[in-house]
Amino acid sequence: MSGPYVIRGSVSLPEAELMWRFSRSGGPGGQHVNTSDSQVELRFDLANTEALPPVWKERALEKLAGRLVDGVVSVRSSEHRSQWRNRETAAVRLASLLAEATAPPPRPRRPTRIPRGINERRLREKKARSETKRGRTGRDWG
Repeated sequence: MSGPYVIRGSVSLPEAELMWRFSRSGGPGGQHVNTSDSQVELRFDLANTEALPPVWKERALEKLAGRLVDGVVSVRSSEHRSQWRNRETAAVRLASLLAEATAPPPRPRRPTRIPRGINERRLREKKARSETKRGRTGRDWG
């Protein structure tokens, strides 16, 4: 493994709290795929972890509520032929998922008013366009 997977700032995934499970990948691959457990499932107990600050943990539990099974988030990877690369991919995917879920909410939008001059110009242009189109009626052409 290539070391700690940083979620954000100085907070990273604790290696001791990661639960790995390996199984055979489906799909093509010849005889090799029938003998090697290259698919990786990485599980992380989000509800009972002490690695995340309490505020982050609350946010993540709220945002990932649909993905959690008994407070555990699970990520699966099977796109590579080697187990090691699938482990890397799964860990990076979990770290980015947690980074996104623990991110603070965006700042609320401050409503702004449209400047009066811009609104008046828009109405003038609409009126001019309307006059142009009204002048195209065939009443005057005898």
